[in-house]
Amino acid sequence: MGRKAKKPFENPNPLFLKWLEEWRDEARAKDSKLKHAYAKAASSMCKYPMPLQCGRDAMILEGIGESIAQKLDAALNKHYAELGIDPLAHVTHPDNTSMARSSSLLSVPSPSDYGSRPTAKRAKQKKQPPKSGKKEYVPGYRTGAYALILTLFTDSQHPKSCGYMNRAELQQQAQGLCDTSFTIPEPGTRYTAWSSMSTLIKKGYVIKSSSPAKYSITDEGCALALRLQTVGPPDVGSPGRPSVAPFCVTAPHGSPIARASSMAVRHTPAVNHASIVDDDDDDDSMDITHTQTSTATGMIDDPGPCLIEHVQLFAPSLPSQSISGTGVNFTPTFTLKPGTFDIVLCVDFIETTGGASKRKDTLVPELQSNGVEHSVRKLQVGDFLWVARERTRPLPGQLSLPVRRELVLDYICERKRMDDLNQSIIDGRFKEQKFRLRNCGLRHPIYLVEDFGSAQNLSLPESTLQQAIVNTQVIDGFFVKRTQDLRESVAYLTIMTRFLQSFYKDKTLLAFPREHLDFMASYDLSSSQVPLMTFEEFSERTVKNKAMTVSEMFGKQLMQVSGMSADKAVAILNKYPTPKSLMDAYDMQPTDSHRESMLACLKYGKTQRNLGPSISRLVRMLYCTRGSLY
Repeated sequence: MGRKAKKPFENPNPLFLKWLEEWRDEARAKDSKLKHAYAKAASSMCKYPMPLQCGRDAMILEGIGESIAQKLDAALNKHYAELGIDPLAHVTHPDNTSMARSSSLLSVPSPSDYGSRPTAKRAKQKKQPPKSGKKEYVPGYRTGAYALILTLFTDSQHPKSCGYMNRAELQQQAQGLCDTSFTIPEPGTRYTAWSSMSTLIKKGYVIKSSSPAKYSITDEGCALALRLQTVGPPDVGSPGRPSVAPFCVTAPHGSPIARASSMAVRHTPAVNHASIVDDDDDDDSMDITHTQTSTATGMIDDPGPCLIEHVQLFAPSLPSQSISGTGVNFTPTFTLKPGTFDIVLCVDFIETTGGASKRKDTLVPELQSNGVEHSVRKLQVGDFLWVARERTRPLPGQLSLPVRRELVLDYICERKRMDDLNQSIIDGRFKEQKFRLRNCGLRHPIYLVEDFGSAQNLSLPESTLQQAIVNTQVIDGFFVKRTQDLRESVAYLTIMTRFLQSFYKDKTLLAFPREHLDFMASYDLSSSQVPLMTFEEFSERTVKNKAMTVSEMFGKQLMQVSGMSADKAVAILNKYPTPKSLMDAYDMQPTDSHRESMLACLKYGKTQRNLGPSISRLVRMLYCTRGSLY
């Protein structure tokens, strides 16, 4: 016969539970310590399987004392008064079926539910469909689930998105949308905002895969995120509520985002935030009751293409900052105002240790003698870069300084001695390093070339090395600085540090994720506000041996083709992001001559020159030849 399915547990004290959750939410909004007491009382009430007649009876539960019991009795008496029911008569006449019938419609625990009503009638009443309609899970405003689902959705619609986010970057970008911490538990509990991720995965809004974990949003999650953004935050513009910054994004018609937008708009009910009640203390979710969609809410059953394609996203955290020249408003994660930060030179630890000679041992002493504030650390790309480090002061009662936030300035330097340059060209690291420097997110890469001995003793001709240096400056667009020795290189780094300290001292630095900075590629550096990324995000995104997408691996393959530059590879990837798409395009060509010239007219680089027939033939030979190339 099999096992019988367990019936869902129905709380016998819905009013008491509802009031406790309301008081908990009010305490949370006021940041009162009572929120923990009410949360504990609500948790006990939620688990208790027997009906309670009054608040004093609830004192048998853990977390409910005399004060909460008196408050429950007062709320119960007020509820009976609104219904025109005498509380004493309600208790002393348990067989009053008319009162039980009227109260059951409002989820009132009637006296007959306290054990005097027959079991058959109670079972029949449970089978009646609820009057309020079907309930649906929607995360609470500025809770962990709210921040996570919106952050994943915003990342998924970015054109350069890899389709997933890891835990660190997801927590960092979602923190601005959440009132609680993703890493630090609340006092007395193990709960963090990250605990809501398990609920999102269980309900099918997020998919977790791989190890280390990668989190991707589903179509249902996109619909939920769009529904949250369409409804917007409660009480917008009221005192005590943060303002919202509009972030307008256009989704192509027929794309997954547009389909999710259509689904969200068609099925989004008219929501009254005053009626939203948290139903789960662990994930701060909400129950929203479906009601009939009204034209007054601005939502219609059949939205037009404009409504589907133009989606307005709300990013409620800090006050929005408009970057001049971008045309888009984003909300910074945090802000460093003038006079609250120091410009520090970061030195890769490889530049201070290792090597058979002691030439690297003099780098740090030279910087110290020049009075340059520096920090030796591991850099994933480049040898030197500059950060704006927040100034902090010790607080009373703290043993250590607070954690100082750091923003990476838009300048990064790669140092090469002539012998290092010779070897990197031979083993292929020269092209790879330039490619990583150009795609690290910093807009002003610098190549510092240091002379060392005679070039005649090197394996490559001096003309080849000089040509590589010129190509780095003219073709790749790097700023190239030539120095005679290490002392002159340190002098250049010192002057560069002094310049950046003078340049940024009167500017306001705004922290943004890498995705937002890609939209700000044309911002004006002469403005008083400069958008930058944090050092933590820079380090995570520039790890050399991280898991790569198919497009990234395809780009690495293309870079091995003779004569292929980074701009040419990017031009091919923009049109054919995967090897399969490229080979499918070759299969659609009628003849071999058409295949050989298929890529010749692709435009690349700033000058928008053609890729040319030579590269087109090489790529065709590599991906269309079956068997060995020799």
